[in-house]
Amino acid sequence: MKLEQLARVALADLPTPIDDLPRLSQELGGPRLLVKRDDQTGLATGGNKTRKLEFLIAEALAQGADMVVTAGAAQSNHCRQTAAAAARVGLTCALVLGGEPSASPTGNLLLDGLLGAEIHWTGLHRRGERLEEIAHQARAAGRRPYVVPYGGSNAVGAAGYVLAMQELSQQLQGLHVHRIVFASSSGGTQAGLVVGARATGFDGKIIGIRIDKGEAGDDPYPVHLTRLANDTAAHVGLDAEFAPDDFLVNYDYLGAGYGVVGELEREAIRLAGRLEGLILDPVYTGRAMGGLIDMIRRGVIGPDETVLFWHTGGMPALFAYVNALA
Repeated sequence: MKLEQLARVALADLPTPIDDLPRLSQELGGPRLLVKRDDQTGLATGGNKTRKLEFLIAEALAQGADMVVTAGAAQSNHCRQTAAAAARVGLTCALVLGGEPSASPTGNLLLDGLLGAEIHWTGLHRRGERLEEIAHQARAAGRRPYVVPYGGSNAVGAAGYVLAMQELSQQLQGLHVHRIVFASSSGGTQAGLVVGARATGFDGKIIGIRIDKGEAGDDPYPVHLTRLANDTAAHVGLDAEFAPDDFLVNYDYLGAGYGVVGELEREAIRLAGRLEGLILDPVYTGRAMGGLIDMIRRGVIGPDETVLFWHTGGMPALFAYVNALA
């Protein structure tokens, strides 16, 4: 592969550690549980998007951009990390957020403002429509915007998780992990992990817990992941092809929809906090950990397995969900 040849800006504190979760494992009667701490990547409280942004911001700078534009929900972890990355390298940042302005911003939205991002609200309109509109307005004003896709999930961004699998392979030092479980939404993390697994020879199962009902683009999610993985493999110089069957996606824990906290998320957040001092978020990692706990309880995951939970961050959003978590 040619990962070392790709343009990259150092934004993340790497490698992120791997911790054991012995008390949670004991509570559940096994299996052995590990957690890969990408909540500790370091950029404005960390998260998985920082790995992607190392490559995306590098491309923006190489193209002579003077600003970045991206979109997400009001409590988007991706938008918060993009704003922080832009600030780190001296680019301005415009965020296109769904919904209406808040009189009392909290969580990620509060941090977006502290990081200097200009925020454009879409109301009832689709964020994608306004994303292109804001970028067009910037060009008309003589700016040079670089558009970062939702979640940083294109081949450039997903390369960060190909590299992450190389990092994991070195850290495991021969320890056999049967499954990797994580929250899957825009697809870049899952596509990158699967490409990286092929490159490193990792033979465990890579299971994305789907956290939102909407499909990425116009295609079913596995088709989207396949296209993204093939683009990523070509981008990093890996001679490999992928098909929808290469992607394991669990749709059982969608609950009432994106960002709606139910008992699954509440219990997972409380168990991780009280047993391990591990902070999960209400939208992504709380739902993914809730799914993992349920699969263990139902015997889908056996007590003799070793499972790695990939923590993708998102802690600031907790403060916007006080009523749902109280």
